[in-house]
Amino acid sequence: MLKKFRKNLLQFILIISFIYFLVLVFLYFYQRNLLYHPNVNSYSGDKILVDIKKVKILTSDNIELIGWFHEKNLKDFKTLIYFHGNAGSLENRIHKLNHFEGMNINFLIIAWRGFSGNKGTPSEQGLYEDGKSAINWLIKKGVEEENLVVYGESLGTGVATQLAQNNNFAGIILETPFTSMVHAAKIFYPYVPVNLILKDKFENYKKIKNINSPILVMHGEADQIVPFSMGKKIYEIANEPKYSYFTKYDNHMMEYDEKLVLALKSFIKSLN
Repeated sequence: MLKKFRKNLLQFILIISFIYFLVLVFLYFYQRNLLYHPNVNSYSGDKILVDIKKVKILTSDNIELIGWFHEKNLKDFKTLIYFHGNAGSLENRIHKLNHFEGMNINFLIIAWRGFSGNKGTPSEQGLYEDGKSAINWLIKKGVEEENLVVYGESLGTGVATQLAQNNNFAGIILETPFTSMVHAAKIFYPYVPVNLILKDKFENYKKIKNINSPILVMHGEADQIVPFSMGKKIYEIANEPKYSYFTKYDNHMMEYDEKLVLALKSFIKSLN
């Protein structure tokens, strides 16, 4: 009887182990489909109220990126480059871009490879290349590095922190930043060795220490995707000068209300 029990237990353990192995294999090969969601539509029906020019930016690996460029005055005003999050198209950010009309800034927002009809497949290194290519595009247009404000939204904060290291940008804005993708993934997959199988790690907490530009961190305590504690941690380890806009009720998609817009305006004005 005991022998049979042991045999059945061993078989059960082997089956569970095999299933767990299959799950790990699936997560390893399918993980980027779980991380990047170009076809998600968070907002619909928003109309762009600010004048934009649709541009195309060529990366060093020959991928053409769609971008929207608003040029007010490249010499007199700062230029903001916007790196969006892991879901949706450029149209999903219209409700934010419309508020930039009332600020004395130029701005460029790009769609990542694999997003908004762009060719290519998103990856950590791919997004870094996309961001770097967009910054180089602005510099070729005459925007000086010290007049550039880098804005990262969620996943985009990973690109912002990567490219802002040891550079002399005017300022850095991080909306709902995470400490690292490993830390974030462990929340959703606590029984998976994320640190071993995750390909795109986006280690913001290591890179933030290498940023000496003024920085604004924005995060809501009700965030259900990236815990508020991560945004608070990023703010704590960031170098001075640093500023925060923390709210009690905002979820991951922060409310672009008068208070948030005022925080943005005040920060950008402080850079002049």
